[in-house]
Amino acid sequence: MAYPTAASRDIAAPAEKVWDLVADLPRMGEWSPENAGGKWVNGATGPALGSVFKGTNRNGLRRWSTKVTVVGCEPAKVFEFAVTSGPLEVANWRYEFEATEGGCRVTESWVDKRKPWFATIARVMGDHSANAAERQMAQTLDNLAKAAE
Repeated sequence: MAYPTAASRDIAAPAEKVWDLVADLPRMGEWSPENAGGKWVNGATGPALGSVFKGTNRNGLRRWSTKVTVVGCEPAKVFEFAVTSGPLEVANWRYEFEATEGGCRVTESWVDKRKPWFATIARVMGDHSANAAERQMAQTLDNLAKAAE
C-alpha cells in the first residue's frame, strides 16, 4: 500500500535485481538526488527488519545525517524505511515492486511525519514538500532504471 505521494516507473529488469539495488542503502546516493549514501550501524550489515542505517544527505551546500530504520523488507516485493532526526520522526519512504512482462514496475512513495513546527524549522535544509518529493522520486526511479537496465 503506497503512501499518497508516489511515483511509479516500469524498469526493464527483474524485481529481484531492482530490489537489491534499492535495499543496498550505502548505494542510495547513486540513485537519490538528496541522499549521499551512508553506512549500516548498530551491528547491521544489510537490509533486514529493524536494521539501522546512518544516512548522509546533501542539498546544495547543506549537509546533515539521519537515522534510518528498515520497517518493511520483503525481497522483490517491498522495501520501506523510517527516517528520524534525533528523537523526531521525519518521513517514511516505501518501494513496492511488481513483476511486469518486460521486467518490473517500481512504486516509490513517501509520507511526511514531521510535526508542523519541525517542518517549518527544517525548511533551512531545502524544500521537503510533497511536490519536491515527487520530483526527487522521478529522478531516483530514472537513476535506478539506468543502473538496472
